[in-house]
Amino acid sequence: MGFPDRIERTVELAHPPQKVWAAITTAEGLGTWFGNEARIDLRPGGEAWMRWDEGDRQDLRVERVEEPRIFGFTWPIYGLAADDPRRTYVEFTLEPVGTGTRLTVVETGFAQLDGEAHKTAHSGNVDGWMKELGELVTYLDAA
Repeated sequence: MGFPDRIERTVELAHPPQKVWAAITTAEGLGTWFGNEARIDLRPGGEAWMRWDEGDRQDLRVERVEEPRIFGFTWPIYGLAADDPRRTYVEFTLEPVGTGTRLTVVETGFAQLDGEAHKTAHSGNVDGWMKELGELVTYLDAA
């Protein structure tokens, strides 16, 4: 049996797709629920980053933008050295459901790791997405 290559989470949001799209694709949104500060060039190949008050920073590369339905980016793999070129791909898919939105987040690329590196990255991001999506719900409900 191989290593799990993906994390998939789906959350039902009581907000229209346009509002969810703004939360996941703007510096204001990303810098509030995902990090403490963010910048984004929202086009394929565009650079983005998020920074946290503790001093951590995560650089992203925008890979896919199909407004208001699909947003994808690559980012460094949790637990690897900063200069390691391997990355995972994260894709947000928004689907209108009544007056709300079904948001699915899929992160892939963990199978390129083995052993302890895989365990650290995959389990760290499983926990991370659970926490971050909870923060997205809180952010949207407060706005």
